[in-house]
Amino acid sequence: MGRSEYQIRQGGPERRTGGTTGAAAANAPSEHWRYARHLESLAAVSGQPGEAEAVAAVLRDPDLVMAESAVVTHLDRRAAGLLADEAFPAWAQAVGAALGGRSFAARRLREWTLLKAVTQGEPWSAGELLAASDWCQRTAAQSLHADDALRLLAAGARTRRVRNAAAQRLLRRAAVSS
Repeated sequence: MGRSEYQIRQGGPERRTGGTTGAAAANAPSEHWRYARHLESLAAVSGQPGEAEAVAAVLRDPDLVMAESAVVTHLDRRAAGLLADEAFPAWAQAVGAALGGRSFAARRLREWTLLKAVTQGEPWSAGELLAASDWCQRTAAQSLHADDALRLLAAGARTRRVRNAAAQRLLRRAAVSS
């Protein structure tokens, strides 16, 4: 556990210093604390009707990069838990509308939608999977059970790491089914 994680678990520098503003409190970057608070506020509304509004509120933070990072972390956590859930499409649509044109967060949400389609046997495009980010291809190679997607990644993924991971998963699956 790093120093920042320890401080967050201890309630931040204000709590540890008894509410005073000493050197420790002055040295802590405010965006780190806002990031942690944004993640907490998003986690508190996960699965509730106000989740999309909370995402939009976080994206109004003046530090655009930090705010988008907090939202993408939240998207990753929520989408991973919703992949097999029938509520995923409605959640993705609501959150997607709240992203307000943030390209990185919107792309991550599209990639989670692609992973859901592959996972659930819904229609998906080989071109879309091959054009996806390294993160998406790596996540797919490590977590998907669809042989056709794994074969596609083993043959044509952008990085050797993803091609090898997909090929190894296919070999393990073949060994288990033999």
